[in-house]
Amino acid sequence: VGAAGEAEKTCHHVCYVDRRCTCGRLSPADLVLFFFSASSGPTAGRPGSDACAVPISEIITVEETDINGKQYTSGKWQKMEKPYAFTVHRVRRARRHRWRWAQVTFWCPEEQLYHLWLQTLRELLETLTSRPKHLLVFINPLGGKGQGKRIYEKKVAPLFTLASITTEIVVTERANHAKESLYELDIDKYDGYVCVCPKVEEVLQSGAGGLCPLGAGVDGICPLGRGLASSISSSCSPVLGSTDCVCYSTVGTNDAETSALHIIVGDSLCMDVSAVHHNSTLLRYSVSLLGYGFYGDIIRDSEKKRWMGLARYDFSGLKTFFSHHCYEGTVSFLPAQHTVGSPRDRKPCRAGCPVCRQSRQQLEEEQQRARYGLDGTASEEVEEWKVLCGQFLAINAANMSCACPRSPQGLSPAAHLGDGSSDLILIRKCSRFNFLRFLVRHTNQGDQFDFTFVEVYRVKKFQFVSKPAEDEDSSVLGRGKKRLGQLCSEHPTACCCRASSSSWNCDGEVLSSPAIEVRVHCQLVRLFARGIEESPKQESRG
Repeated sequence: VGAAGEAEKTCHHVCYVDRRCTCGRLSPADLVLFFFSASSGPTAGRPGSDACAVPISEIITVEETDINGKQYTSGKWQKMEKPYAFTVHRVRRARRHRWRWAQVTFWCPEEQLYHLWLQTLRELLETLTSRPKHLLVFINPLGGKGQGKRIYEKKVAPLFTLASITTEIVVTERANHAKESLYELDIDKYDGYVCVCPKVEEVLQSGAGGLCPLGAGVDGICPLGRGLASSISSSCSPVLGSTDCVCYSTVGTNDAETSALHIIVGDSLCMDVSAVHHNSTLLRYSVSLLGYGFYGDIIRDSEKKRWMGLARYDFSGLKTFFSHHCYEGTVSFLPAQHTVGSPRDRKPCRAGCPVCRQSRQQLEEEQQRARYGLDGTASEEVEEWKVLCGQFLAINAANMSCACPRSPQGLSPAAHLGDGSSDLILIRKCSRFNFLRFLVRHTNQGDQFDFTFVEVYRVKKFQFVSKPAEDEDSSVLGRGKKRLGQLCSEHPTACCCRASSSSWNCDGEVLSSPAIEVRVHCQLVRLFARGIEESPKQESRG
């Protein structure tokens, strides 16, 4: 019925799936398992509408299937003295970027054929060396509305067991518990870290800055060999609530099963990380959103109302909106001239992004020059910094789109995960009505940058100094102070600025420094994710 080619070792046989005669084809050269219903007549041997192609990289495992004790009354099965079966556990794509675990059982009439398929599939799976074998799992029992542990045990743990992944579980008991554990444990024995409900940024902070020897990389940080993945992780507040922007920006959904399957198949991508400094002192790292003004006020006020639960974000957001505070300061930035595209080109970052791939090549070239002692900072000294002064309702720096259920496109829809830049969004002083129009644009397909009071720039470095900080130290930046004083003196009645400064919302944590310096480091950390797939194909059944 079939043959096994010795040159290419291509398996092409007739077997049975759901008691239907099926043609199965396995080509190691293409790394694809292809099967379709076997038909008779002119179309015999040709795939029909029910054909299914499964990449080997998306097969979870292959198991022998026990058929003892089962009765088969079909005439086809009666002809088999003892049918041999094996089950292929695989990934099935569902709606809205979700992945689902599916299984297909193949029945072979001959034992030799059965062993041939089983051996070939297992040998191909062993060649996939990027898959993790041992993981460190952080679980916040209070996260996910108190369902964090149950979600992991019900949706994630069974899949890890199926894929023969061993885990060490740490149930967090306090703030920064996950971060502290990374310093105490021997991280070399793990292939990666998984967050279930604690903030994914908390572990990324440690992964970016605390797990490598100082001097190993820029600002005392260096890339990690493996990555981190989150199943359900509360991150920042792109609109008015607690969201999962890292999951949505890298996978397209915050579904736990989807994230678990991406971990199992070994998907990974590199992400940019921004280092935040004050007077040359490292304060923190940012992987998603760094926001001053509106978003800084929200996170600062919500910290005082933790007893309200997730409702505190909506309450603080509404309060901050009606307060309508403006903040005076100076923003200076270095445009990212090395990147392709702009924040308004409507070309989002997707799986296999050519922009991020080009940035990766540039990064490797820079590292190559550094090995030979060539300094790459000279070009930055020649580049011209731009300086903007004024009154701002919000200053946001997005390393990713920051998408979430309330804002499907995110704060910056065209922001890239690994291009070595951040989208700097400046919202100048405007009326409450216009600011509301700006916020509403985040919930639809409209261009949120299409306002006269909104400016967006793609940058690789930027600095900000608030007006009170400038008054205290006129030497910082040394530009814009005189101009800022003229702005408010010319319009004393219209000025709604407060004497005090706002705070920074750094991935959902409060930074109170009024003057900061930010630098984006290209593809510094690795995450268990593939990137959002463009128009993923859906399957009705597994």
